[in-house]
Amino acid sequence: MTGSSEAARSIDEAAVSAVQRRLARHASPPWLHAEVAGRMAERLLLFKTPPRRMVDWCSFLGAGAQRLTTTFPNSALIAIEPSDILAERSRALLRSPWWTPRRWKAPAAEVALESAPPPENVQLVWANMVLHGVTAPPSLMQHWHRMLSPGGFAMFSCLGPDTVRELTAVYARLQWPEPTIAFVDMHDLGDMLVHAGFADPVMDQERLSVHWDSAAALCRDLRLLGSNVSPHRYPGLRTPRWQTALHGALESLRDNSGRYALTFEIVYGHAFKAERRASAPAETQVPLGEMRRLLQSARKTVV
Repeated sequence: MTGSSEAARSIDEAAVSAVQRRLARHASPPWLHAEVAGRMAERLLLFKTPPRRMVDWCSFLGAGAQRLTTTFPNSALIAIEPSDILAERSRALLRSPWWTPRRWKAPAAEVALESAPPPENVQLVWANMVLHGVTAPPSLMQHWHRMLSPGGFAMFSCLGPDTVRELTAVYARLQWPEPTIAFVDMHDLGDMLVHAGFADPVMDQERLSVHWDSAAALCRDLRLLGSNVSPHRYPGLRTPRWQTALHGALESLRDNSGRYALTFEIVYGHAFKAERRASAPAETQVPLGEMRRLLQSARKTVV
C-alpha cells in the first residue's frame, strides 16, 4: 500500500456513512480508536494554558471526549457528529450524572451536527482517527482553521500507508482487490496543513503490531474497526467458500509466536493558527499637488 496525494484519494462516501451508522449501534467505540485516543491525549501536555472552548470532531467514534474533559475540566466541549444517531450517542455519553462535580461546576457540553453552522473562537480542535476516512482532507483542515481563534491548535490522528500492509500483500498475491482505501502519507498531511493556513505543523507516526489467536478473531476485529470503503472493493457479499479461502491465506500472517499479526501505522499531527498580523495597504496614493508641495518644502529645507 502506498501513500496517496489528495488528487488520488478515492473513497465511497455512502459506504463511510453506512459504517458509521453500524458502529454507532455498538456499545463502545472501536478498540483501536480508544487506544490511540489515550496516546494522543499525552500530547495535550503541549497546552500551557487550557482552552476555553474545544471541539471534538466525530466525537463518539473518536473515543476521546472523556479524556478531553478530564484533562481540561473547566473547558467547554463541543462534540461535532456527522449524523443524528452519532449525535445521540454523544449526548448520552456527555450527560454528567447529577452527583458529579462537573455537572455543577463545568460548562455544559454541546453536541452539534457537521451540517450546522460551525462554532467560532475555539482554542482546540481534536480529531481522533477520523481524517483517513475523509475524501478531501484539505477542505476539512480549512474548516477547522476557520473555527479556531488565533493561537489555537488543531490535533489529529489517523491511519497511515503501512496499515495492514501484511493483509494487503495477501490480497495482492491472490489477485483480489485491495482490502482498504489508500491512506495518506504523513508528509502529505503536513503539506495540507500548511496549505490550509496552519503554521508550524508537527507530524510523527508509530507502528502498532496487533496479534490474534485465530483468523476468525482477526476478521471479526477488523470489522469492528470499520469496513473496506474503497469504490474498487468486491461489489457484492462474499460466499462462505471465499471466507474459507481467506482464512487459509491468512496463515501466512503467523509470526514466531504462532499468532496472526498485523501492523497499524498511526499518524499524529498538530499545528496552530498564527496570530493575526496588521495588514499594510496594498499601495499609498498621494495627489500630484500634494507631492509638489512636499518637494518644494523639501527644497526650502535644504536651502
